[in-house]
Amino acid sequence: MLVLTGCASLSPDGGFGEVEKATAERIGAPVQLAWARQPEDLDRIAQRVNQLLGKPLSMNDAVQVALLNNRGLQAAYAELGITEAEIVQAGRLPNPGFSFGRMTKGDEIELERGLHVNLARLIAMPLVQRVEARRLDQVRTTVAMQVLSLAADTRKAWVQAVAADESVRYSRQVMQAAEAGAELARRMAQVGNFNKLQQAREQGFYADAALNLARAEQQQRAARERLTRLLGLWGAQTAFQLPERLPDLPTQPRDLPDVERTALAQRLDVAAARSGVEATARNLGLTRTTRFVNVLELGLVRNSSNEGPTQKGWEIGFELPLFDWGSARVARAEAVYMQSLHRTAETAINARSEVREAYGAYRSAWDIAKHQRDEIVPLKARISEENLLRYNGMLIGVFELLADARSQIASVNGAIDALRDFWIAQADLDMALVGKPSLTAAAVPAMAAGPAGDPGH
Repeated sequence: MLVLTGCASLSPDGGFGEVEKATAERIGAPVQLAWARQPEDLDRIAQRVNQLLGKPLSMNDAVQVALLNNRGLQAAYAELGITEAEIVQAGRLPNPGFSFGRMTKGDEIELERGLHVNLARLIAMPLVQRVEARRLDQVRTTVAMQVLSLAADTRKAWVQAVAADESVRYSRQVMQAAEAGAELARRMAQVGNFNKLQQAREQGFYADAALNLARAEQQQRAARERLTRLLGLWGAQTAFQLPERLPDLPTQPRDLPDVERTALAQRLDVAAARSGVEATARNLGLTRTTRFVNVLELGLVRNSSNEGPTQKGWEIGFELPLFDWGSARVARAEAVYMQSLHRTAETAINARSEVREAYGAYRSAWDIAKHQRDEIVPLKARISEENLLRYNGMLIGVFELLADARSQIASVNGAIDALRDFWIAQADLDMALVGKPSLTAAAVPAMAAGPAGDPGH
């Protein structure tokens, strides 16, 4: 009993250190996690966030801000404290019961005193503690997956926001070129050097360019707001600055010849599912152990009377399995175990497919972005240079030159989109290699043991 009592204590960090350890090696950049458990912790986090926002926000800095400042993640951290408190409570010795009675019979006064202890709970406590420890491991894994998921979502949102800013700039250049062509066509039509069809065509180019700019600006606002939400910013903080362009394409893509084995070895959702099966198996053993004895109490009795000697002794009480032999509880535990087993197999199968899909998308995105950068954009630039020479030699007109400028700008915009898609594909690949938060902390207790106060549940 003393050993069990000594084990039931709260840890200094509530299991947060394990989450830091599990995520530090998978995020891919040096970041710092912080659990705001006290008001002064929020002040330190706010100071660090404002320091990071004082300069154009890089991708890694954006991830750092999100991991420090996202309130949803802070709420997930609180789940660690809640679960650990429940586990410690399950490991505490049950309070003994005390009964006192006073009865009279004529002049005789009889006093009854009783002290009762729940032996069933004491017997099952080591099993319950092992099951609950598995549940804490699952919650830690789930929180770590939420950290990694937030980091990946922040990277993708940052890439989309920066790419949207670049697209707006190039869309404005396209509209300016189209506006110049439309104005020139209008003036030439006024002096009779342009027919209505040619003028309408240039006006159509201008109208399409204005529409595309409006759409690009709307996408820019949406992308920035999505990033703002992930960063947990509000008020004056929403005026943060972003770099003017995306990072360059890596020289070579990542080579992962055995990507499936790598994913199964390090994916947290696979580890969480496997841990859930083990916890459920232990729960099945606990249910079988306590199927007959669910209520067992030991009591000490001391009765005294003013007309007779004091009565001392003990009593034991237990539940007779006359109607409920615990078969339903055992059947339920076995069904839950088989359910966990099949879900674990499903998780592993899906993990293989997801990582293959993510790696294929990553390699394709790298090839497309490289082709846009090395082939399409230089080719459009050479065409533009040749057309400029022809325009200077009066071999082509200004409208052909403007059309070529629009085409060149569109090729640059396509290269931006391809680079954006590559960085998003890399974030998806990183997340596919570590898993996805498919298990929620709320669902973990149902996969492990029953309520701590009812070991036979």
